[in-house]
Amino acid sequence: MQQTTNTILMVRPVSFRMNEQTAVNNYYQEEIDLKNSEINNKAQKEFDEYVDVLRSFGVNVVVVSDNEEFDTPDSIFPNNWISFHADGTVAIYPMFAENRRLERREDILEEIENQGFLIDNIVDYTSAEEDNIFLEGTGSMILDRENKKAYCALSPRADEELFIEFCEDFEYTPVIFTANQTVNNTREAIYHTNVMMCVAETFAVVCLSSIDDKKERKNLLKHLKEDKKQIIDITEEQVTHFAGNMLQVKGKNNERFLVMSQAANDCLTDSQRAKIKNHCNIISSSLHTIETCGGGSARCMMAEVFLPKAIKN
Repeated sequence: MQQTTNTILMVRPVSFRMNEQTAVNNYYQEEIDLKNSEINNKAQKEFDEYVDVLRSFGVNVVVVSDNEEFDTPDSIFPNNWISFHADGTVAIYPMFAENRRLERREDILEEIENQGFLIDNIVDYTSAEEDNIFLEGTGSMILDRENKKAYCALSPRADEELFIEFCEDFEYTPVIFTANQTVNNTREAIYHTNVMMCVAETFAVVCLSSIDDKKERKNLLKHLKEDKKQIIDITEEQVTHFAGNMLQVKGKNNERFLVMSQAANDCLTDSQRAKIKNHCNIISSSLHTIETCGGGSARCMMAEVFLPKAIKN
């Protein structure tokens, strides 16, 4: 089982803006004083430049365009509704915001198959939405595919029972905790685990101070150390610049890279950057508009494809 892939699915936005339905518990979103059309244009430019940068390092990026059929301002973050697994299974997830449920599209699966990948099985958790239960894919869960562990910070978008059900279905060991941030002097749950944590092959970037419960923090560290991950601790302030929202990918000749936004890269200390570079090089791109309005960053925009390749006759 591999932790990193060379193939990434990304969805190019057509109506990107701040999503009022997600802003209720995503405290990273901010209003920008621009027309929605201008915000979308800026987001498209950032998206296109980001794709170009990834491809220049040999990452295979499958780009699908959003369509204007529905109002889907967050379609740029596909990793929340779908995940692809090495045994040919695709998982489809229940989403907190009603307008985000419209992002789930069968034609995207068809495009992945057109790229030569094999889909054998679909595990669909979306019926949980009827009971207001959510688990937003690899936003809510950080998968250590190699060691078969799944890390999850519980929040309104990450239900404990459904997370455990996922772990049973996919044979992962669950590592559960709560991660908080300070909002108006109170501690509020961080909406997605992948904002404060990233697990790569030989290291993990994590904001330990966001885990207020000492036992939970100790348990998380135990699992990471057990799997021989070097732990690179980031601050809550760095989390607000999306320094936790990173993903390790493979480029040409199987070279490993850690992908992040320019803001995330800029807020790292020299020491943190040096620790990362002991393991792999960094790829970064400016995602200012997407981060500000969308409250998500580089990792949220990438759905990793681990599916097997179809055998050609």
